Amino acid sequence: MSLLFFTTRQGMWKRPVCSAALTRRLFAAAPAKAAEPVKRLEKILIANRGEIACRVMQTAKRMGIKTVAVYSDADRDSMHVQMADEAFHIGPPPALQSYLRQNSILDVAKRSGAQAIHPGYGFLSENATFADLCQQEGIVFIGPPPSAIRDMGIKSLPLSKVSGHFKDVWADFISDPQMRETPFEISSKAKAIMIAANVPVVPGYHGDGQSLEELRLEADKIGFPVMIKAVLGGGGKGMRIAKTGDDFDEAVESARREAKQAFNDDALLLERYVQRPRHVEVQVFADAHGNAVYLFERDCSVQRRHQKVIEEAPGPGLTPEDRKAIGEAAVRAALAVGYRGAGTVEFIMIPETREFFFMEMNTRLQVEHPVSEMITGTDLVEWQIRVAGNETLPLAQEDIKLNGHAFEARIYAEDTDANFMPAPGKLEHLDVSGIARLFGGDVGPNSVRVETGVREKDEVSIYYDPMIAKLVTWGPDRQTALAKLTQSLAEFHVAGLPTNVNFLLRLAKHEAFKAGDVSTYFIDEHKDDVLPAKPTAPLTAVVKGVVGIFLRVAAEEVEKSRRSEDKFSPWAAGDSFRSCHAMKKSLKLRLRDTGSHHIIIVSYLNCAYSQIAKFRVSSLIERKKTFEEHEVSEKLILR
Repeated sequence: MSLLFFTTRQGMWKRPVCSAALTRRLFAAAPAKAAEPVKRLEKILIANRGEIACRVMQTAKRMGIKTVAVYSDADRDSMHVQMADEAFHIGPPPALQSYLRQNSILDVAKRSGAQAIHPGYGFLSENATFADLCQQEGIVFIGPPPSAIRDMGIKSLPLSKVSGHFKDVWADFISDPQMRETPFEISSKAKAIMIAANVPVVPGYHGDGQSLEELRLEADKIGFPVMIKAVLGGGGKGMRIAKTGDDFDEAVESARREAKQAFNDDALLLERYVQRPRHVEVQVFADAHGNAVYLFERDCSVQRRHQKVIEEAPGPGLTPEDRKAIGEAAVRAALAVGYRGAGTVEFIMIPETREFFFMEMNTRLQVEHPVSEMITGTDLVEWQIRVAGNETLPLAQEDIKLNGHAFEARIYAEDTDANFMPAPGKLEHLDVSGIARLFGGDVGPNSVRVETGVREKDEVSIYYDPMIAKLVTWGPDRQTALAKLTQSLAEFHVAGLPTNVNFLLRLAKHEAFKAGDVSTYFIDEHKDDVLPAKPTAPLTAVVKGVVGIFLRVAAEEVEKSRRSEDKFSPWAAGDSFRSCHAMKKSLKLRLRDTGSHHIIIVSYLNCAYSQIAKFRVSSLIERKKTFEEHEVSEKLILR
């Protein structure tokens, strides 16, 4: 079942012309809506907050479009509220009571006269129900059609649960003699569409047969190692890796138990497990006139806790042939679901063979979209707004040129020593002026960008993502762009809460990263280098330091007494003198090292012949919400 593609005179990819009626029927399951007349948008509502809200407003203002902000109690004085032409309160801080309240946001759009809603990323950006509601209210949703969101949002859907026209088409598709010989047996709607569109998919099993024997048979067909996933999974729950057949049975039972507990459904799917894969994604764009293009790829392999850390474009080490193959596959994916607007098709890639497999499609603008803008000289938010107004794409594929290299580092308020836990708080100090001094007039959309939604003295809220900024750099080649990134990170100064800036610096300077040798396991493989253990000062050294402070204070008090008008007054001495009591001062310190807390109480006694410090160490180790206390007593004689 081959697929034939052609390009228009403008060079944009058109919907595929298929060599089989069956494939035409499959594509017909997601027909593209007829384009309406061009409509100029004059006012848009941004249904988001923080950095992305500010980013959208910047482009809208440049285009002469008025902007409407929405905000929760926590964001009343936020940067995006100040930037907007109008701002409306929508609820308390929790997102469920504010930024996810669909009817409240639609009500604000109608009250403000906004013609369109830009969802940003996160929150309602991939909510098909919200996109439907916008259409029903006559408000433009700056994003893809609801059908495309649904098609690409279903990660796995057994054939028995597929209904209507698509079920008949897919049943015919897998009955095709050529398809019976394929190692794929995928009934997820998204992956089914990808197979029909000739987009490579990870070999796997997504069938209804769920007995251990059936799963083991399918695992043998795929070949070990295999990934076992919960059909309704998410967040890594119900996921196990079986490296060999000997591990398989236990891994299946473990995944079943966790899936049942987390999702009340223990159905599993199997996929080939790709070791040390790269995460490569392609920026695609489509309009309502059937045109689609790709704006090259991004490598987002460096991740922690399944979250991207540093992204770059283009992918290091890819050849022009690799780039063309993966880009065209991404365009086929977009056209197959009647896509419109900005989207990202994500693939996993095997570095050694350059094989790539479809993973998922994010039906929104990505956090890391600036690196694609930097290497193509485009404004993707402007493209979104124009396409939403039924304009054709600003550029044809042949007009999109790859220029240079770009990096993006996500700067977060998080504690890298505590497994990257969010660290909300007040930004007492935020200074990036050194970046401007470093690069002079080179700072801007074409070289270095600092995209943020916070200012000095703002609060990084506990209710939302703790991102402080995105630092984006461009250079004519990878080495220059990376040098700019490391130099800019060194000039990014934050105080008041912990950040990941030093971690990003260590990562960007790592020899393997500089060589482009990246995978999704990069941080784990180089953990000792990018996350070195913090040296812990010996307790005796800490005690000596505290006693030293006491001695310095005592010396200052003696000097103060000498300057006093009544040098013999006990009140001028300031030495904690009490009749019949030793002169004692205490200081409690809390030192945190890996896995424990220490409370150090130091008592300094000023005796006639010696100074002795006694200290007690309490190590509080959290175990199932209970604390165990361990005490150690020791004497330290200071000579």
